[in-house]
Order: sequence, then C-alpha cells, then structure tokens
Amino acid sequence: MLLETPRLVLRRFRAEDAAPLAAYRSDPLVARYQGWTAPVSLDSAVRMVRGFATGSPEDPGWFQYAIELKADRFLVGDVGVCLHENLMQAELGYTLAGDRQGHGYATEAVRAVLGDLFERRGLHRVSAECDARNDRSARLLRRLGFVQEGLLRQATWLKGEWTDDLVFGLLATEWPPSGGGGA
Repeated sequence: MLLETPRLVLRRFRAEDAAPLAAYRSDPLVARYQGWTAPVSLDSAVRMVRGFATGSPEDPGWFQYAIELKADRFLVGDVGVCLHENLMQAELGYTLAGDRQGHGYATEAVRAVLGDLFERRGLHRVSAECDARNDRSARLLRRLGFVQEGLLRQATWLKGEWTDDLVFGLLATEWPPSGGGGA
C-alpha cells in the first residue's frame, strides 16, 4: 500500500488487476473523454499492468496508482501522476469504473494523491487537463481547489474530432482548499 483513505487503498498494480482494468477501460462511457479507444483487450491490460507495476512514484515520469475499494478489495480505478524532471511539479489524470462513479471515490483518491504530493513530497504545482465536455471531471478538479487556467480550443484530435481542453493548476500555497473540498 502506498496511500490509504477511509474507504480506499492506493497501491501498485498487481497481475490480478488486468481483468478489472480491461473491464472498466472497455466501457465506452468511461473511455469517451480518454486517449484510449474501447474496448481494451485482456492482453493489452496485462501489458499495461506489467508496465504500471514497474514504475516508481518517486521518479520522474508517469506512475499509475491502482484504486482499490477497501470494502471488497476490488480495483475500481486508477490515478496517474507524471512527475516532472525537477521533482517540484506534476501532472495528474484519473479514471474510475462507471459503476463506481458518483460515490466520491475519485475525489477521495485524487485528494490523497495531492496530499502526498504537496505535504510529504513538497511539490510546488500540480496540473491537470480534461476534455471541455467532461463536466464531471472539471467539477472534481474545482472541488479539490484547482483553478482553471485556460481553454485550449480544438487542441486535441481525439476519436475522429477536434476537442477543446480545459487546463487546470493547483499550487502548494492553495492546498488544502478552504472549506475542505467535500467528497
């Protein structure tokens, strides 16, 4: 276990995570605003899990946290952090299984990662981007104190169309957000 919240364990990926990873990343609604195309085969998920398991959250580059629900010890999503070479800033992204959305799990998981990045590791800034049509993701970022810093018009060619991207940033001096950020 790397991080823990009242309802979640954020840990390294394990071999047995391949099937649930393939299942939630194959959901067209989950994949809609993401860079991958559903379905995700079990073979692809096995390769992804192997790659995720070898990363280190302390090293520059991407590290993927597996989000496990304590109640049933089941993989329900992931949070990715791309640590910059200077070790003082990072970008993050997240995915949650469709049937687990709307319960505050993504907010809880991302809050735990942000707490670790700012409080334990002393990062200066964390950024995130999302498709401008992804209202739920934008609301989650705002709830956690992120400030929308820009709109990149037709900046991404995704699944056969140009999409607008929202750019968000959160500084260490803004963490934790006033009001607690709510789950």
